[in-house]
Amino acid sequence: MPINLSKGERINLSKEAPGLKNAWVGLGWDLNATDTGTSFDLDASVFMVGAAGKISSDQYFVFYNNKNSPDASVQHLGDNRTGEGAGDDELVEVDLSKVDASVQEIVFVVTIHDATQRRQNFGQVRNAYIRIADSMTEQEIMRYELDEDFSTETAIEFGKLYRKDGSWRFQAVGQGYNAGLEKFVQQYS
Repeated sequence: MPINLSKGERINLSKEAPGLKNAWVGLGWDLNATDTGTSFDLDASVFMVGAAGKISSDQYFVFYNNKNSPDASVQHLGDNRTGEGAGDDELVEVDLSKVDASVQEIVFVVTIHDATQRRQNFGQVRNAYIRIADSMTEQEIMRYELDEDFSTETAIEFGKLYRKDGSWRFQAVGQGYNAGLEKFVQQYS
């Protein structure tokens, strides 16, 4: 049975899933019945940052246009442009054993593509979540459902994997922003 996290809570993956090497990080959402005149396209992105809180090169920004990190530890499995269907809308595979030693945090964010132009925000999105599963057994380890009302935000940091005392941990962040992907690129570059 997976651990359900609330905003701000953390787990130690070494304790909750001993021996975990390959993880799936699934991100999902549903859209409310709204008519903004255009379809929604939500995008998951990953920033692999060092101790200074920055990525060491653009290659450590993994998204639909750069699907693999240079250390072969993170792979974005594709852009779901409609969010239709059940289950994960976008999936990232992480091989924890291959993460470059300089990477201290792996941050997962979701942004709405062209949100301003399309007049869209996370107030029109529901059932958003991030989950981690063992990709070898497909067993879900943890899930964080973002139950907060993000009425005007156009980007959300869902959560992050981070190193502490030689083990990988996860924090449910759930922080919304009135910004696009550029905000995160500027923050972490």
